[in-house]
Amino acid sequence: MKTARRALVALALAALLAPAAAEAQAVIKVNDNVNFKFGFQFQGWADWTQSATTGGTAQNLFVRRARLLVGGQVAKDVTFFFQTDSGNLGKVNPATGVKQTSTGFVIQDAWISWKIDDAFILDAGHFLVPLSRNILQSTLSFFTLDISPTSTVMAGPTQTNGLRDTGLQAKGYLVDGGRLEYRAAVMQGVRDPASQNSFRTAGYLQYNFFETERGYVFAGTNLGKKKVLNVNGGFDVQKDYKAYSGDVFASIPVGKGDEVGGQVQWIHYDGGDFLKAIPKQDDLLVEAAYYLAKAKVQPFLKYESQKFANDADKAKDQDRFGGGLNWYVSGQNFKITAQYLRVDPKNASLKPTDQFTVQLQGFYF
Repeated sequence: MKTARRALVALALAALLAPAAAEAQAVIKVNDNVNFKFGFQFQGWADWTQSATTGGTAQNLFVRRARLLVGGQVAKDVTFFFQTDSGNLGKVNPATGVKQTSTGFVIQDAWISWKIDDAFILDAGHFLVPLSRNILQSTLSFFTLDISPTSTVMAGPTQTNGLRDTGLQAKGYLVDGGRLEYRAAVMQGVRDPASQNSFRTAGYLQYNFFETERGYVFAGTNLGKKKVLNVNGGFDVQKDYKAYSGDVFASIPVGKGDEVGGQVQWIHYDGGDFLKAIPKQDDLLVEAAYYLAKAKVQPFLKYESQKFANDADKAKDQDRFGGGLNWYVSGQNFKITAQYLRVDPKNASLKPTDQFTVQLQGFYF
């Protein structure tokens, strides 16, 4: 009887996970219109960061990201995605010396999507603000170690949670099978005490010259498996706060499975009187990488700059440049990244600083 029960359990599990063979994904299939899939993401960091005032080096061993992911379909043409995160667990605040011993799991993404047509898809929930390509890139596949600080300037003052906000978004794929993608969102933003002020609006437009890209987030590197070249731009506004972006992105297969890739992104921020914590500035991000398929490694370079418009803010100007190496032990499922970064502040009272970080990534979804 025990043997029979074990056999029945094994058959039941095989039936539940049947799509895995075709999709390389463990899927629980309820019926033709309902299914669920589960995953996780882990990024652990060892980090050495030099102080611009003292010259001392802070050392940290911490969990940069620890995420649980659930996605699937609940009805015909209706999909959902839910993601939790416990970020920077174990990281020490250099100003206070306090270690984050319990960040608690937070809701990172929680949205439902109804595909009415390829040209019109309606999203509702908590999702990424569609301001720039770098914001909409998956944290798994950046060319470099992590998202650029030039892409996150708006995060705190706009009360954006992990670059996400709550709201409604229309998106669609147009022109020659979806070469042109648009996203237009109305989001909560910053509320006045009586919550009577206007909502936050954001939008994104991208044109792909070769292969198209679809989905909630875009890939950074495609590891030589996809030919992508696009131009894109976005905006984010509320009252007199405004931000605009422009970007050129490439991920081009070359040789026998290699890839040359990179992007150039510009973002203009102006907090206006509404969000004075965002000084008027023009920020630049340049990334370049080359993937060597045989060796499974990808050397990369990056440059970032922040240039402030007002004389009172000029002391905040700075450049950042660096480089490193991604080693894809098993694609994005298990990779190791090492990056060196040099920060060069234009304020004479601050010293240039060095940062060195090693990341270990584990992923399945």
